[in-house]
Amino acid sequence: MTTVGLIGSGNIGGTVARLAVAAGHDVVLSNSRGPETLADLVAELGPRTRAGTPAEAAAAGEIVVVTVPLHAYRQVPVEELAGKVVVDTNNYYPERDGRIAELDDESTTTSELLQAHLPTSSVVKGFNNIYFEHLLALARPAGAADRSVLAVAGDDPAAKATVTAFFDSIGYDTLDAGPLAEGWRFQRDTTAYASLYAANPENFFDSGPAGVDAEKLSAALAAARRYADA
Repeated sequence: MTTVGLIGSGNIGGTVARLAVAAGHDVVLSNSRGPETLADLVAELGPRTRAGTPAEAAAAGEIVVVTVPLHAYRQVPVEELAGKVVVDTNNYYPERDGRIAELDDESTTTSELLQAHLPTSSVVKGFNNIYFEHLLALARPAGAADRSVLAVAGDDPAAKATVTAFFDSIGYDTLDAGPLAEGWRFQRDTTAYASLYAANPENFFDSGPAGVDAEKLSAALAAARRYADA
């Protein structure tokens, strides 16, 4: 059993919380609007769940999932996350986040930005390339023939092993995509992005889920192209 902290409890955060509670983990939810706004979700998820501030979720979590809009990444608590494994779900949407020069020129990646903000934490990129409804629907027990694979990227092998174990507990195998610098391979609009897990890749919001095995995900990661080359 692990305590999972959620900094951000929207679609992805709420889905991760549901999967974590179902797997027997404790969950501390947080968002930018205050713990009281999460009362309904806490009631739905039951006694393994409580709400707090982002700092409280960061302090409580053995693994902490950061799932906030990218423009808010500098508001993620630093001191409370020291020494901890942090899963980053961020994607860059300029129309929402504003222009970020180093992402526009592809000299860095979203998860490297968060890692620079959290120098005493170990950031692992994950959960960013799957639609939240598909994330919930595709979870399978270990050993299931139709179990899906999710990509991770990170610079700390021990942190990736921790995240791999967590993913396994909530229903997913894991494929190591390399260091954080390789996280661009499953960022927004790449071949390994959300349409990969959709029955209808042309409209993944409205289509059902499609299982993805390691071979299919590996091929999608290998086929990824930088935005400048796409």
